[in-house]
Amino acid sequence: MATAYEKTQNLKLAPRRGVCKDGREVHLYANFNRMKFDSRVTAYHYDLDIEPTCPKFLRRKLIHEFAQKYKSTVFKNALPVYDGNKNLYSSVELPVGSDPTVLDVSLCESEESKSRDYKIKIKYAAHIDMSCLEQVLRGDGYGDVPQETLLVADIVIRYFPSLRFVVAGKSVYQPPQGRDKYQLGDSTELWKGAYTSVRPTLWGLAMNIDESHTAFYEAQPVLDFMTKTFKLNNLTNNYTLKDSDRMVLKKELKYLKVTVRHQAHKRQYRVEDLTKLPANRIHFDVNGKKTSIVDYFQSQYNYRIQFPNLPCLWVSPKAKNTFLPIEVCDIVEGQRCVRKLTDVETRTMIRATAKKPHIRKQGIDEQTKLMGFQRDPHLRQFGLSVDNNMVQVKGRVIQPPKMGYANQQSVQAQGGVWDSRGKSFYNPAHIRNWAVLMFPPQNHCRTEDVKAFCDALIKFGGQNGMKINQPGFVKYLREHDIERVLQEMKRNGQPIDLVYCILPRNSSVAYQRVKHVFENQNAISTQCMEMRNLKPVKPQTVGNILQKINAKIGGTNTIAVDLMSIPLFKKPVIIFGADNAHPAQGEGNKPSVAAVVASVDKFACRYTTQTSLQATDGKKTHSPIIEQMQEMVKKLLIKFYQTVKVKPQRIIFYRDGISEGQFYHVMMYEVDAIRKACASLEQGYQPPITFIVAQKRHHTRLFVQNPRDGDRSGNVPAGTVVDTGIVSPVEFDFYLNSHQGIQGTNKPAKYHVLLDENQMPVDMVTKLTYGLCHVYARCTRSVSVPAPTYYARLATDRGRTHLNSSKWDSSDGASSIVSSDREETQRNLAEIIKDISPHEATKNKMYWI
Repeated sequence: MATAYEKTQNLKLAPRRGVCKDGREVHLYANFNRMKFDSRVTAYHYDLDIEPTCPKFLRRKLIHEFAQKYKSTVFKNALPVYDGNKNLYSSVELPVGSDPTVLDVSLCESEESKSRDYKIKIKYAAHIDMSCLEQVLRGDGYGDVPQETLLVADIVIRYFPSLRFVVAGKSVYQPPQGRDKYQLGDSTELWKGAYTSVRPTLWGLAMNIDESHTAFYEAQPVLDFMTKTFKLNNLTNNYTLKDSDRMVLKKELKYLKVTVRHQAHKRQYRVEDLTKLPANRIHFDVNGKKTSIVDYFQSQYNYRIQFPNLPCLWVSPKAKNTFLPIEVCDIVEGQRCVRKLTDVETRTMIRATAKKPHIRKQGIDEQTKLMGFQRDPHLRQFGLSVDNNMVQVKGRVIQPPKMGYANQQSVQAQGGVWDSRGKSFYNPAHIRNWAVLMFPPQNHCRTEDVKAFCDALIKFGGQNGMKINQPGFVKYLREHDIERVLQEMKRNGQPIDLVYCILPRNSSVAYQRVKHVFENQNAISTQCMEMRNLKPVKPQTVGNILQKINAKIGGTNTIAVDLMSIPLFKKPVIIFGADNAHPAQGEGNKPSVAAVVASVDKFACRYTTQTSLQATDGKKTHSPIIEQMQEMVKKLLIKFYQTVKVKPQRIIFYRDGISEGQFYHVMMYEVDAIRKACASLEQGYQPPITFIVAQKRHHTRLFVQNPRDGDRSGNVPAGTVVDTGIVSPVEFDFYLNSHQGIQGTNKPAKYHVLLDENQMPVDMVTKLTYGLCHVYARCTRSVSVPAPTYYARLATDRGRTHLNSSKWDSSDGASSIVSSDREETQRNLAEIIKDISPHEATKNKMYWI
């Protein structure tokens, strides 16, 4: 018998096996435009090196100027394209070889600035034969889609728009004009644009185009930016910044481009820092004499500094010690806001971008025209063309499952929802001893309102089959009293089933402390609620809370009855979900949080969790693999055996959080880890594995052709499967819209079956996946991804919450996690995970619900 390692070494991505046949047919539009390409064209790749270093925001302009200057000599009247970094592509071979050719070019940053001289070193790198892509698209040979050909096509279709609009990743954005201006926050505004990506499909090459929105900084004086940041109404000339405010402003302004008003030439600078000293206390030598910045601006520019007590912007290059008073600087237009948006900005963004499907489709069609593909000379040079219209594709709407409740009652889910009124939870839990803690003051959170809400929980809980006693402990407290109050609760000696906490609005600190003290340290389940939900008592709110409580303390709300009829479940099956959440930009060396959840019942409704931390080095890219997968899976397999009393004979693994370029690498490592975990439990124990990636970070949108086929929000109906036309020509992938539309345009989940040793037919895979979207314990709705995938995401979110509230959240602590000594790094991670991990008994509960 082959070893686990040998089996993994022979892995190949699962090929497509037929199409979905269940359900009824529905006619759709998809936001893909067919493309044609000339397979006879060869793309020539050249490396560029620019000296002196050119700011990123000027590179495209510089290379365009370079191409224009040497159009007839170097470029032979062809139109090259540039990716914004170091790569240039031409449709004709240029007279340069593998040794760099050095050419001069000058560039003015703006009409009002001086020109600057650059040297560009260009050398041949490779040539790319586009015919190999045609072979794959025709199905002449099975193999990996040649990524370099797609990369060239991607760069070509974006180059012409990039000359007119602002580029950010795979999107280009247009500055808002007039009525299109939409303020997000005090200093941020919403820009609209288009995302584009060239994709290989069953129909051939196609362009995925979507309406894109993001936050940009508003062009304004830095002084106005500062006053808005600190809500300053009347700024006096002697105003000074507290050191804490200076640090906040530094964080907001760092890396932003600014231009100055005190010089005739409007040169741009990049902010690196804020000076600790104000402008009137910063001195430097001028012709052998010490002078202050205030005096220098007066004598050199005849400009009197109005706010001498404010710090200066320290701009790049930092080594030159160039300091600019805040009041002479303006924030340059067209800078994307890369920091995490505030709650207000996020809510405003959602309201502004949540568009009905027909409006979203109109917006995509408008963006397609605005990109100007029909008049793009660069497309023609590379033998490419883009159709103006969205493709039409057929989908299938598959049958939702019946949802089972206690006493053999069931209800048929329809369109992603079902009515559970009058039915008891499938396995209702009992709450004998519980406490209610109120964090708001008593004059805001009245005792009688708390009593009424508790009575409602007991009443509606009874209707759902739960037996809930009156709370045995009720107390008002502050955040710093949590440990003391916990000791009071423990004095009666009875186990505490639940602690119900009523919190003020947006009280993240209290929430984090509650979860850490009760769940992490004492294995006591908690349920938190903001005070605004206390009254009036709403049955729907109470019902939703009861679903969370029942799942947290060991109950089962409902089961998907039809799942049990799938032949897959004739043998014991364990369902896994996994996610890996990485630190956001600006969070330094904070570790990534990985979570794996696994079912521990025969209905795949109850789950247990393992979490781990992984070191990062503060870079933008992080390892996609879950490094501790083997140990985490082993513990979860043991828990399944302890609970269900049998070994799982099949493994279904849903993986979130990875991109297409990472598929093979992640599958090789993690499938091998799963196999080793199985082999470590018993010699020869190798249950077949199906490994499926669930993706929500994509830009595919589906629209019904006939409005009568849509749900009441106008979206494609829940249960819509698309596995023809727009899917991969070689891989086993499909789209599934599993939820009902509520706000805006639904985004279907995309699934890639990377490995399928269980040999599941297409209809079985879609039925299983859709069924698992119905067992999410928080609501009586199907959700957008299978419950185990969602649970893994919630577990990583909880891990990040504990990490943010721990001692490691300080800048010193965060930077000290990673060491040059790998063993020391692992010791640091072990200490953090010990500090932030749930109690062992808590891990066995669905604490993240």
